[in-house]
Amino acid sequence: SILIGVENIRLLLRNEWLNPLFITKRIGLACFSAFSHVCFFFYLFSSFSLHRTQQIRETSFIEKMKKTNRNVVVFYGSQTGTAEEFANRLAKDAQRYGMKGMPTDPEEYDMSELSRLKEIPNSMAVFCMATYGEGDPTDNAQEFYDWMQGTDDDLAGVNFAVFGLGNKTYEHFNATGKYTDKRLAELGGNRVFDLGLGDDDSNLEEDFISWKEQFWPAVCEFFGVEATGEDSSIRQFELVVHNDINMNEVYTGEMGRLKSFQTQKPPFDSKNPFLATVTGNRKLNEGGNRHLMHIELDITDSKIRYDSGDHVAVYPTNDAAVVNRIGERLGVDLDTVISLKNLDEESNKKHPFPCPTTYRTALTHYLDINNTPRTNVLFELAQYASDPQEQENMRKMASASPEGKALYHSWVLDSERNILAILEDLPSLNPPIDHLCELLPRLQARYYSIASSSKVKAAKESSRVWPPTDPNSVKLELFLLSVAGKEVGETILYFGCRHKNEDFLYQQELEEFERAGVLTQLNVAFSRDQEHKIYVQHLLKKNKEQLWKLIHSNNAHIYVCGDARNMARDVHTAFYEIAEEVGGLTHTQAVDYFKKLMTKGRYSQDVWS
Repeated sequence: SILIGVENIRLLLRNEWLNPLFITKRIGLACFSAFSHVCFFFYLFSSFSLHRTQQIRETSFIEKMKKTNRNVVVFYGSQTGTAEEFANRLAKDAQRYGMKGMPTDPEEYDMSELSRLKEIPNSMAVFCMATYGEGDPTDNAQEFYDWMQGTDDDLAGVNFAVFGLGNKTYEHFNATGKYTDKRLAELGGNRVFDLGLGDDDSNLEEDFISWKEQFWPAVCEFFGVEATGEDSSIRQFELVVHNDINMNEVYTGEMGRLKSFQTQKPPFDSKNPFLATVTGNRKLNEGGNRHLMHIELDITDSKIRYDSGDHVAVYPTNDAAVVNRIGERLGVDLDTVISLKNLDEESNKKHPFPCPTTYRTALTHYLDINNTPRTNVLFELAQYASDPQEQENMRKMASASPEGKALYHSWVLDSERNILAILEDLPSLNPPIDHLCELLPRLQARYYSIASSSKVKAAKESSRVWPPTDPNSVKLELFLLSVAGKEVGETILYFGCRHKNEDFLYQQELEEFERAGVLTQLNVAFSRDQEHKIYVQHLLKKNKEQLWKLIHSNNAHIYVCGDARNMARDVHTAFYEIAEEVGGLTHTQAVDYFKKLMTKGRYSQDVWS
């Protein structure tokens, strides 16, 4: 095996505290990292040992559309909530064009009914499809993706449009959106508007706005409808204030099941995470302004199973001081118990976050108040600005005009204004806090690959020899295989960081593994310890003959972990060059060679942007 990794994942906390944590099935390896002086409170769940409760529900989105008089269904493939947010915005926009939209999770419905959409006059299906990992569909879109691959249904008469969400730093940019658009057309669907490709490495919001502002005129022309000219806000939820309620019935930050943190009941999932004790917390790096931490969690009695590289998600909790300032600025009692109830009684999404709860809990645990707000939030809130100039500027920033884009970039993005800063800098802006809570996106988990091995626990329990500390997964598993008497091939690690004395993570353990023969070779690149920067790709090229023999003749597996924008791409390029220089391949042949390795599972990446 050839293992390549550089430094650690970095978590930008701003004013957030880290809170719950869960495990989900994705492959890779990495470590935790965050700033110092952070209080940890962890929860875990196992998404792959989950036994779902079977519920009777409507599985026909066609029948639901007919029942509720909808003619636009907006499906979303969403992992972090952005695609779902875009789908909600498109569904609301439909009302401004004399149509009725329905945001829909494809996982909740029988997507083989898509061919029946033509039964509804002047109907259309819109798909907001995010790409996850190495070109994969999101978890909630996997079944739909599989259906598209296997079906030969005739979609003639089915009108559709697709907006993809991706990141150009990854090799398979917008693969899911591109495939959805291509496949629906191959099945006979009628493309109403061109595929939109959003790039999260640049400005996903701007890409979506630009696409949307061309999309709706195309829809109007296609269906022969006109915009209503109504720009006023369209509320999705209504406020219910609970003046007399048992506080035991009020959510206090739980993800789903009420009182789930007080009473732990398996099976555990994202809405019922396991409360885990932190048994180890030590700093890994020796210097610099970053704080990389090794965290150990006790999941005894949880019955959670995990493999090396499965994901842990950390749920942040917003800073109480920021929450208090929002309450003071809007002049509200944050401890008021409320519910936001969906005005569409047929919607599967009854509330935007767990209800009933308090404004304080919603702003602390459920809503993202620290990131810069998207343009749709500014547009909706503009109506509450009494100063005409402030209102005009807010609406301008929500437009696709060059002037509006520039203003949004300078005043919101470049200045990093969160919602509190916007409220404080626009004195005439006084929105109802319930509408603000409706508009703010959900606070999302931060994902990290688990850097330990479940085999370590098994080794401890069976009194096997095991390392004194717990470094990252692949090397530990190789160690355990070696002490168990199983044959382990050559294992070469390429590790890169900035400074040997500051961020050479697990130095003692790695060097001990090399001395013990568990690691055949340990190659390190400290990029900033000399005048000319040295990276792992330089070391790869230095050992090109050895590497090509391992890959081409000995069927070696390659694991790459680190930065997607630079390191992973440069490492990939280095392997192309090795195949060309040592293997005699052309560049086209080299690219094809490593694509086949990926397909066979012999070239794996866990990278981030």
